[in-house]
Amino acid sequence: MNGLENIQPPPGLLQNQKNSTAIRIWHWLTFAGFLASMITVLLGSTFFKTKDNISPIMVRVAREGGLVTKDQARAIAHDYSDKLWNGHKIIGFVLCFLFVSRVLIEIYQKKNDTLQNRIRSALNLTPSNEKAIRDRNFYLLVKRGYFLFYIIFLTMAMTGLVMAFDDIALLKPLQKTADSIHLFVQWLIYGFIILHIAGVVYSDLHNNKGIVSGMINGGEH
Repeated sequence: MNGLENIQPPPGLLQNQKNSTAIRIWHWLTFAGFLASMITVLLGSTFFKTKDNISPIMVRVAREGGLVTKDQARAIAHDYSDKLWNGHKIIGFVLCFLFVSRVLIEIYQKKNDTLQNRIRSALNLTPSNEKAIRDRNFYLLVKRGYFLFYIIFLTMAMTGLVMAFDDIALLKPLQKTADSIHLFVQWLIYGFIILHIAGVVYSDLHNNKGIVSGMINGGEH
């Protein structure tokens, strides 16, 4: 990684970071996966919410000259909600695969490109002025934030799998707890993504120009 092996850190450590092809592909696939997951959660909580669609179904059937009970309307609305959440489950499986692939990338990619080595290299720097110290500390904050993100990601994946395989007797007692944890950590993930995007845009416009292009073309200029 350019810059991290130097004694004096250059302006904008993030600006000097190159990203491997595997990391760039993983990054954008994971972003797409979480975006799709967020969309299903939003739709499931609004347009496809079962109780909100019971009355519209009854009204529409009556308008067409038919008759449907409230329980029947609820069953119809619930079917569409189930289809949406089945899509959410499939996206969840994809995200679980992406998490495992990120671990494999970390294991098999070049040593200088690993997250652990980049943090260690930054810690070994000896900044000579206040600006360089702030630059290094910000870099470490970002990188350690990624570790926290992966822990939250793992928690969401594990609880999601418990919920997905609710027909397994051994997992049934864990369903309620898994659901509560999953709901909580998914909002942490979405919050992290929003902060990440805001932070990247801010940094790219200020001290670390080229972060966005670095995640697209690898940091090559």
